[in-house]
Amino acid sequence: MTAPLRINEALLIADRAFKPFQCVAWAPQDGNGELSLTVIDRTNTRISRTQIPSSAYSDPAQLESLLEQARAELSQDGYQLQSWSMPH
Repeated sequence: MTAPLRINEALLIADRAFKPFQCVAWAPQDGNGELSLTVIDRTNTRISRTQIPSSAYSDPAQLESLLEQARAELSQDGYQLQSWSMPH
């Protein structure tokens, strides 16, 4: 069984998943444990936004699935991402 991810680890993984674009992540102050990921292009234009519940970002398999889904949506929109795989 894989150990749960800490929020900092999840943030680093998410940042790498969207290269060459920048991924800005934050946890809203309402304390619900949700993580917001926004992917921006080189002109600081938001090209994607994803909400990840704490139960998903702490589970490596769920996080991988959500990041793959977000990457697929960006690819469908014509954005070219660098190859990426979930670190193990």
